[in-house]
Amino acid sequence: MKHVPDATADRTFTQGGTTDRASVDSLLSELDEYAVEQALRIAESDADTEISYLTVGPDDARDALRKALAMGGDSAIHVNDEDIEGSDAFGTSLVLARAIERHGFDLVLCGMASTDGTMGVVPALLAERLGVRAVTHLEEVAVEDGKVTGRREGDGATVRIQGDLPAVVSVTDRSGDARYPSFKGIMAAKKKPLETLDLADLGIEAAQVGRAGARSAVDSATRRPPRTKGEIVVDEGTGGAGLAAFLTAQKFI
Repeated sequence: MKHVPDATADRTFTQGGTTDRASVDSLLSELDEYAVEQALRIAESDADTEISYLTVGPDDARDALRKALAMGGDSAIHVNDEDIEGSDAFGTSLVLARAIERHGFDLVLCGMASTDGTMGVVPALLAERLGVRAVTHLEEVAVEDGKVTGRREGDGATVRIQGDLPAVVSVTDRSGDARYPSFKGIMAAKKKPLETLDLADLGIEAAQVGRAGARSAVDSATRRPPRTKGEIVVDEGTGGAGLAAFLTAQKFI
């Protein structure tokens, strides 16, 4: 459950090349809400299912966990350590994998990407680190008889996928709209267990994660220029010629 800067805010980078999270409001990544919804649907079809949420981030990242718990679920884990700051996808996947192994799992559900980094590789990296199957970009998910099945829509075909548990699954924004937390759910979330861990709890050295362990970094960032006003071609009997001239100048034709 990634706690990300609001996508509608004016997001920038710090001088160190990381996302500036202090100057904008943050919230639970919208794409992760779809994973929450699928977890809750699986739990509704199997009373023995237990749902635990996991996030990595500073103190306010627990807000993402409380939002997920308000939607439903049983408990949450927050990995909070200042040495994690600046981690890339590889470092993040290491922290997540160690926390998941410590807790135990049958199925790991992820969003297809985060709304800040948008890389979409963490589910596959998680599966590799955990040594389990990766069943990614599903638009439909079901769990039955020790197997996870789903549907993936491609450019040229619809694919039905099946894999044995344990597994890591990522779901797309077409998998089903996430439910809204009810007032009862919001109040109940405050009483649900939320465990806090650091790198020492996970047996990870600081040099393995954060900026020190990152395999990629932002060298520079330039603001996107503002959109300019478009050119209006007025049709006063020569509109077709004017449009053709404009398209030719833009090298569209």
